Amino acid sequence: MPVIFDIQRFSLHDGEGIRTLVFLKGCPLQCLWCSNPESQEFRQELMYDPQRCEDFGDCISAAPEAISRRNGQGLAIKREKISSPEKFAGVCVSGALSVCGQSLSTEDLLKEICKDQSFFGDSGGVTLSGGEPLSRHGEILPLLRELKLRGISVNVETSLHVRWAHVQACMGWIDQFLVDLKHTDPLKFNSFTGGDAGLVLDNLARLTEAGARVIVRIPVIPGFNHSLPEMKALLDHAASLEGVKEVHFLPYHALGEKKYRMLGRAYPFSQHRTVNAEELEPYMAYAASKGLKAKSGG
Repeated sequence: MPVIFDIQRFSLHDGEGIRTLVFLKGCPLQCLWCSNPESQEFRQELMYDPQRCEDFGDCISAAPEAISRRNGQGLAIKREKISSPEKFAGVCVSGALSVCGQSLSTEDLLKEICKDQSFFGDSGGVTLSGGEPLSRHGEILPLLRELKLRGISVNVETSLHVRWAHVQACMGWIDQFLVDLKHTDPLKFNSFTGGDAGLVLDNLARLTEAGARVIVRIPVIPGFNHSLPEMKALLDHAASLEGVKEVHFLPYHALGEKKYRMLGRAYPFSQHRTVNAEELEPYMAYAASKGLKAKSGG
């Protein structure tokens, strides 16, 4: 069963129409700027918000070997000693300590999605996000088939940093791929994400050659690809691919910083500022010059 960490309803930014977003845990990349750090691990995790802590102590009673009070400054959590985060579900009545991730069967997930079906109309549907949904291809295939049987459109947000066989297995059940294209330089890609740019570029070429509907999405990240030469290289590559007609720029923001603290992690990109809309204008103009429809945001 896939592990879901969130379901967002009535989204207008991740595909056409009104969409229900399903976020799956687990990603093969570790992007330094990631705004959803809770999506990276494939397993369930504990998140702790000290601002909501009422110091009732129920969590300490549940795992005294792993959780203790820290001199009146909230909790000290030894996460390496917690092998079963799910046992903390519902333990904290204040909601300060929560379990991120829930295993849902295809049937249960389908029921959640179908609650929104009347809002989808002719253009809306479901968008699977993450994490990396295609890294769980075997778990999502039954869901994709059931959605297709019900005539529900499916988009997938993907880094394409998976084996081609995973992409190929899902292709016939997905209406549109929203593909993150982060960088064309293999060394820089690896140093900022831990991944293989060649794998992504090869999968993207195969996907477009197969006739899949693809929108390229470029995260605009300071210190990584936020320069005109690097952006031109990305847009040149996108424009060279058969069938790619649209590109979306996703400007960097630091809205996920609090979630790193809640997971007990340091935020690697704390020194960088938000990218504003005006900074995207040269990229938008260059995309248009290459014959690409460009927009800012999802």
